[in-house]
Amino acid sequence: MALELRQSLKLTQQLVMTPQLQQAIKLLQLSRLELQQAVREELEVNPVLEEDVEGEPEERAEVETGTEASSSQTEPDSSEAPGVTPTKELIDRVDWDYYFGDGATAGAARGERDREEEDGRPYYENLLTRKPSLADHLESQINLSTVDDAVREIAPYLIGNIDENGYLKVSAEETAEALGKPLEDVERAIAKIQTLDPVGVGARDLRECLMIQAREKGEEFSLPLTVLTDHFDLFTRGDIATIARRLKLSREVVRDAFRKLVTLWPKPGRVFSGDDVHYLTPDAYVIKVENQWVVTLNEDGQPRLRLSSYYRDLLSAGDRLGKEDREFLKQKINSALWFIKSIQQRQRTIYKVVESIMKLQRDFLERGPKFMKPLTLRDVAEDISMHESTVSRVTSSKYVCTPHGIFELKFFFNSGLNRDGGREDIASKSVKEKILEIIRSEGGDNPLSDQDLVRLLRNQGIRIARRTVTKYRQAMGVLPSSKRKKLF
Repeated sequence: MALELRQSLKLTQQLVMTPQLQQAIKLLQLSRLELQQAVREELEVNPVLEEDVEGEPEERAEVETGTEASSSQTEPDSSEAPGVTPTKELIDRVDWDYYFGDGATAGAARGERDREEEDGRPYYENLLTRKPSLADHLESQINLSTVDDAVREIAPYLIGNIDENGYLKVSAEETAEALGKPLEDVERAIAKIQTLDPVGVGARDLRECLMIQAREKGEEFSLPLTVLTDHFDLFTRGDIATIARRLKLSREVVRDAFRKLVTLWPKPGRVFSGDDVHYLTPDAYVIKVENQWVVTLNEDGQPRLRLSSYYRDLLSAGDRLGKEDREFLKQKINSALWFIKSIQQRQRTIYKVVESIMKLQRDFLERGPKFMKPLTLRDVAEDISMHESTVSRVTSSKYVCTPHGIFELKFFFNSGLNRDGGREDIASKSVKEKILEIIRSEGGDNPLSDQDLVRLLRNQGIRIARRTVTKYRQAMGVLPSSKRKKLF
């Protein structure tokens, strides 16, 4: 068969993602903070776009008037309002020698402190602080302690290999090989770090960590220290009887030693690794007004955008601009208009999705999380006549404030479990709440197994398998019954 070239026409239909549509989809899935960042970036690159601030037109008029006055006058007006310092007097009061001299950079010697006293306000930079890390805390103690040069050289390497829990994650042999130091010096450096605050830091495992703390407690922890030294495996299993038999002591004495051991902190480094508190700002509020649930969008902190009147007037002038300038200005105005419309469309879409979710989860609003219904993205998409992907983007990193707390929108979507008697399916989150409620009410001496939980749930008409209960329990961070039993 011979090869040949041909020309042919073919008519097809395809969906083209324009840059404007891509921008609208991107804005839809952004969180509040990400949206604020996107607005700031757009304000920087698009001169036609500006933020609408209350009272700005009046302020702008004042600025323009002041500019005209300054250009037409060379001396300050003698008719200034009483109590207002003339501009020339303010300029004369500036210490220009200090401003351009060494004092501008030598603030610690004179500038910062003196100027701080003049206006009565401290510098903002002086108010900033950083929470010391565990490494900073340990290094400061090493610097203040009397140790030989060998230990002082090895300590920074060891401190750098201590994790957030306070455990040393490198062995003495690895440290000696990496630094080319004698093993004896490395052991002495480790021993020195283990004497620092917090007590137990620098240990290589849980046993050593608890032993360091037990030694620090003194004579009253002599028996607990013996338990850790000789019977640590039995201690981890809570085997009081075997330890009492081996030490030839009563069970009550050994139980008292166990009570002392559980007062020790297994993760001493966590004191310095606590994260700062992060506050959630909801995107919408749901409140009850006259027996009706009302959805209100949170507009606080969201900038209001508008087109610059200056550039609009400049474009309408026409003759004052060249062809390329007009085309550039039109492009920027169209881009700004589309950006504003995209944000408005984003807000309308969020409102529709939140309103639909709250309508479908009305029992949650009225009675709490235990009465949530099974809900999928398709249910909401069909209710508001949108695509599932749009609903998915809206519910990403968006939060709603309800009478029961602040929840991410994805929290309200969950699968359902069948119920006996032909009753309506129950949401998986409701089952988890019921499991937690049952576990909280159990006795510490006889905790319920997963099979017992299955039996109790089936008594409430919930058909569920044991492996499902186990999966839910693990997802909620609840220990198995053998670990929940109160031993002492």
